[in-house]
Amino acid sequence: MADKNKKLNIFQRFGKGFKGVISELKKVVWPSKEKLKNTSAVVLVVILFFAILLTIIGEGGRWVLDKVGFYDQVETTVTTAVTESSSQEA
Repeated sequence: MADKNKKLNIFQRFGKGFKGVISELKKVVWPSKEKLKNTSAVVLVVILFFAILLTIIGEGGRWVLDKVGFYDQVETTVTTAVTESSSQEA
């Protein structure tokens, strides 16, 4: 009973953790090569589809903002006020 309450050192805890990982990996049902190729192809097609879709949305948004003049530069003039106290100090 005393051994169960005793804290394991760091190496024993790592070893116990690795044993747990290995035992869980033995329980995994790995896909066949054909299934892996098919699912990988589906993932790549979905990624490509959304990359194209997001590019179209981004470029469409930029086109709309160009048409409404969002990016047009407006000349602005900056004026500064000089007060008497600041002019007397100089």
